[in-house]
Amino acid sequence: MSRNDKKLTNLSRQRSPLRFQEMNGKIKQLERGYQEVCEMAVRSILQALDMKDHYTYGHSMRVTYYALVLGKEIGLNTEELYKLELASLFHDIGKIGIPDAVLLKPSRLDSDEFKIMKTHPEKTAEILEGFEPFKDIAHYAKHHHERFDGRGYPSQLRGEEIPLFSRIILIADTFDAMTSTRPYRKGLSYQIAYEELIKFSETQFDPKLASSFVQAMKKDQQKQENTFSLSIIKNLFDKNAA
Repeated sequence: MSRNDKKLTNLSRQRSPLRFQEMNGKIKQLERGYQEVCEMAVRSILQALDMKDHYTYGHSMRVTYYALVLGKEIGLNTEELYKLELASLFHDIGKIGIPDAVLLKPSRLDSDEFKIMKTHPEKTAEILEGFEPFKDIAHYAKHHHERFDGRGYPSQLRGEEIPLFSRIILIADTFDAMTSTRPYRKGLSYQIAYEELIKFSETQFDPKLASSFVQAMKKDQQKQENTFSLSIIKNLFDKNAA
């Protein structure tokens, strides 16, 4: 190898790490930009839900917080927590397609109205699954009303057939529903809600997840924090359901 060839080889070796770093930086920049666009879409869709039903919007924020409390308790990693956050935020987005007479009814639903309400998980999937980044999220949200004993909806999945994130969201969703005050009933205390979750473990809820949720929420209560924020929706939200 000539002296000039050796110089070119050494120069190439010196530049390669720089080129790799530059290329890697550009890829990360593109990924951040892509994520920002997706999160803008999330906020826009949720704003539409807020305009349709402010209660369901606030409920979705609290469910997301509770789901993340459980997700952290069972050791989900950063990427998994992010997906869980998205799925939880979107779990009720299909209610946009529920008639106001049913969705906003100030009293309990009758059997026919409840049948209409039960279509919202599938409507959620229809809204989300056409957008490739939300395809998995659509799947998790679609099955958040499946029961551990197989008597849920829409697909009657049972046990670990139900996606993990769906099982987590069901617990968070039910907990918020139980502790929320509605026009037709007063919300339960946290302690009674914990007892109900454990009571219906193995029938409605994954027993291990229900136990972990109660443990995690008791730790969360010790912090004595009245508000929370999320990574995608950065507003401050009240933990106490209105």
